[in-house]
Amino acid sequence: MSDDPRDALPAAPSDALLDELLDVALDAARRAGALLRDKRPADLGVAGTKSSPVDVVTEMDLASEKLVLELIGTRRPDDGYLGEEGAERLGTSGVRWVVDPLDGTVNYLYGLPSWAVSVAAELDGRAVVGVVYAPERGELFHAVLGRGARLDGRPVTARPAPTWGQALIATGFNYVQSVRVRQAEVLLALMPEVRDVRRGGAAAVDLCDVAAGRLDGYYERGLAPWDRAAGCLIATEAGALVGGRPGRGPDGELTVAAAPGVYEPLQERLARLRAWAD
Repeated sequence: MSDDPRDALPAAPSDALLDELLDVALDAARRAGALLRDKRPADLGVAGTKSSPVDVVTEMDLASEKLVLELIGTRRPDDGYLGEEGAERLGTSGVRWVVDPLDGTVNYLYGLPSWAVSVAAELDGRAVVGVVYAPERGELFHAVLGRGARLDGRPVTARPAPTWGQALIATGFNYVQSVRVRQAEVLLALMPEVRDVRRGGAAAVDLCDVAAGRLDGYYERGLAPWDRAAGCLIATEAGALVGGRPGRGPDGELTVAAAPGVYEPLQERLARLRAWAD
């Protein structure tokens, strides 16, 4: 066995594979987004709940997931799949799709425009393609590992860092009441230090807004893989720094994404506040 550490690194994916995965992701996101936009019932109601009575699922979440799962299953039947609404399958190709078929369900339920379809392709556990389609905003973000991030085909980059006191930061809140109370305490401590705080209600969209330079930074506790997989890649490829607790990547305890120069004080402040802990 070789002692060269480079031998332990996964081989870089071929351009042909990346192109194929991007094509599938774009197709899935566009079709699911069109379904959600065009087929939304006038009397849309809650089909079920998840982590709490206010963490809702609609019939359209389920319809969108079914469409995406069937499309990917047809085009790449050997791939794995992980979706928010419960669909999961093991694959044999080394590729796994991580999908939020409707990110921002409550926004969608109330007729607010900040919702999206998020589709990411992972190869050997690393995101290599990410697509976030926000139909009501008329925006399609995508990124491929090593190729940068794009909005409607145009390159996007994180905005230059302002001073900490001038940073515009976004966040989100958990649907479990006890966690939400703790998140409010963190926000109360953080808010006086920065320009202002935004709460959009869709993690994938917030991450893309960091990528597009519309936010200086974003953080949230409790994101699942489907919430962050595509958006984190898009933000990273746009030049933002993405991580979690100090020394760790983004995970269910904490996700932080920000322009260099804002990321460091934001992560440090969240660490002092123990933003991941009750």
